[in-house]
Amino acid sequence: MPQTEQAPRLSHVGLYVTDVPKMLDFYTSVLGFVVSDGAPDGRITFLSRNPSDHHQVVLVRGRETAPETMMVQQVSFNVGNLAAVQRAYRKVVAAGCDSIRPVSHGNAWSVYFRDPEGNQIEMFCDTPWYVPQPCGFTIDLDQSENEVYRFTEEYCRAQPGFKPMEQWRAEISTKIADKLAAAE
Repeated sequence: MPQTEQAPRLSHVGLYVTDVPKMLDFYTSVLGFVVSDGAPDGRITFLSRNPSDHHQVVLVRGRETAPETMMVQQVSFNVGNLAAVQRAYRKVVAAGCDSIRPVSHGNAWSVYFRDPEGNQIEMFCDTPWYVPQPCGFTIDLDQSENEVYRFTEEYCRAQPGFKPMEQWRAEISTKIADKLAAAE
């Protein structure tokens, strides 16, 4: 049975920032996000307000432009499933896009590439697993879905902090509910 293709859904935005603590305070205190993951050294922090989304905003240390210059790190689209990520990969390869990178983050399968003006785009879908972020390893999207799935699952299960995504969602749901209750 052929799968229907899901329209890409805007999922999250990554921002390069100069003052991570200030931005983190703004997004958590003013906008109500919670920290859902991040590197211990603070180079990347993931934020969410929805337990179904590992992250909705990503703060990345390293902005090198003046504060008045608007800057977005990438635009990411959830395409629904691994087959759709593989179709997107084939399309961008055929289109000759620059900087094509098929990657798994453990919690997602992604293909990154640049649009004609150099903006980074990500087409991705979720996996059924959680591993602490940041995590990224190359995947071969020319393999079958089953091969990519098995390779990713094996890699993820070997990582410290591995858990089923449903367990992570239950934990972050509690964290979000606690934040909302404290704000009332």
